[in-house]
This record gives sequence, C-alpha cells and structure tokens, in this order.
Amino acid sequence: MVKAKKSAGTVKVTLVKSVIGRIASHRACVSGLGLRRLNHTVEVQDTPENRGMMNKVGYLLKVEG
Repeated sequence: MVKAKKSAGTVKVTLVKSVIGRIASHRACVSGLGLRRLNHTVEVQDTPENRGMMNKVGYLLKVEG
C-alpha cells in the first residue's frame, strides 16, 4: 500500500511584489489565489485554473512545488 503525501496536488504561493498600480485583472488573480498582503503564503490546489492565475501574475509571485 502506498501512502499519499499530505500535500499531494498542492503548491505554495507567496506574494513577493505589491499589487498597487497593477491592472484590475491581475489584482483579481492575486486575490483569487487567496493572497492578501506582501510575503503572505498560501497553499492552493494544483488545478489548471490556479495554474492559469499563477502564470498570469507570475512576476508578482514565488511558487514552490
């Protein structure tokens, strides 16, 4: 029997640049990922929707597998 990892299918996302002055759709992606402030880290499911948001605002984030 194989044990599943506790965090299988998730990625850690950290906001490393401010959203001040960014276009509204980029700010919406950041909040859609659950990020609220600088250096805030959240663990999100690794889905195509979340990957798309991470790709769109990748210049604001640090993503850890």
